[in-house]
Amino acid sequence: MTADPTYRGFALDAQTALALLQWQAELGADEPCLDDPLDRYDLPDRIASVPATAAPAPPPAPRDEARDLVALAEQSASAAGTLAALAAAQEAFEPIELKKGARNFCFADGRAGARVMVIGEAPGEEEDLQGRPFVGRAGQLLDRMFGAIGLARDAADAEKAIYITNVLPWRPPGNRRPEAAEIALMLPFLRRHVELAQPEIIVLMGNTPCIAALNRQGILKLRGGWTEAFGLSALPMTHPAYLLRTPLAKREAWADLLSIAARLDAGPRP
Repeated sequence: MTADPTYRGFALDAQTALALLQWQAELGADEPCLDDPLDRYDLPDRIASVPATAAPAPPPAPRDEARDLVALAEQSASAAGTLAALAAAQEAFEPIELKKGARNFCFADGRAGARVMVIGEAPGEEEDLQGRPFVGRAGQLLDRMFGAIGLARDAADAEKAIYITNVLPWRPPGNRRPEAAEIALMLPFLRRHVELAQPEIIVLMGNTPCIAALNRQGILKLRGGWTEAFGLSALPMTHPAYLLRTPLAKREAWADLLSIAARLDAGPRP
């Protein structure tokens, strides 16, 4: 572009003209005008006349970040060949924000290879401190419940043992309920956890495990009804924390425990 040597009747030297040009650029005038006017309304017709092969490619579709993270979790979980490797992979999984506010990673407790695998919701305060699931008041009640049918987390015999984990291995802030995105992100690890633990029966303790394993909720309606989760027999039960708040519900929980005992007696592990 050639600078106009005059400006409103005043002669301009090169330095002044350059300063004015820079000033206009700072105001947003980033290209010079043409000598002939351009009818911008003609542009659609001109574009339409360009051959189809010359049309620009459409922009790529936006990526679904949540789906990408779940795929990354599935890749990490499926690569684990042992429970120890799975625990290491899940503990090292960075994309979940939940872990940043937790004290400890709570993977599992009890005896791997047990016929019964209990799946809870998430660690509470005491579990977060100790790094083990179900060790607070609810966990103590859980031990008494399964002890009543001859099962224990510390049993040396797999036939008499239980294996315990949670959907989320980190405590949610303020013991809030896990969010749907958090459940979805941890589900690949939970699924692989079940595959490696190889239980015969799964006990779904509360709504969150039912959401994760069955895509259903409403534990008071689901409890006591045998179903299938991760390809195995599964029984939803009310969480021990609910039983502590609602002692009258212990009668139904006892019926569920008897149902588990009967299922174990009727179908021993091959």
